[in-house]
Amino acid sequence: MEEKKRVSQWKPFIMPALTSKAEELHMLGYERATIAEVWDCLMKKVWKKDPEKRLHEVVQDILHLSPGIYMSYMTAQVYQDQDLLAQINALKEMEDNHSS
Repeated sequence: MEEKKRVSQWKPFIMPALTSKAEELHMLGYERATIAEVWDCLMKKVWKKDPEKRLHEVVQDILHLSPGIYMSYMTAQVYQDQDLLAQINALKEMEDNHSS
């Protein structure tokens, strides 16, 4: 019987699958897709709470990640980053107003 581990513990063993998924996304027009983004997307959208899985299950999840789920994740990240930037700018503006 194949061993189960937390998904995060399998990461060193699944780099070929992550690389393959990033390359697939490149071929589909998502040229900026990175291995790190694919991993983050899977952790936040597919695995959520770092479940225990067998190695073949983790690889299957990676290879079955749809471009739609990836783009949904990346779009949400952009909006979060823009919101964070707006908050930082607002704080800087408040700080500048208080120091004047």
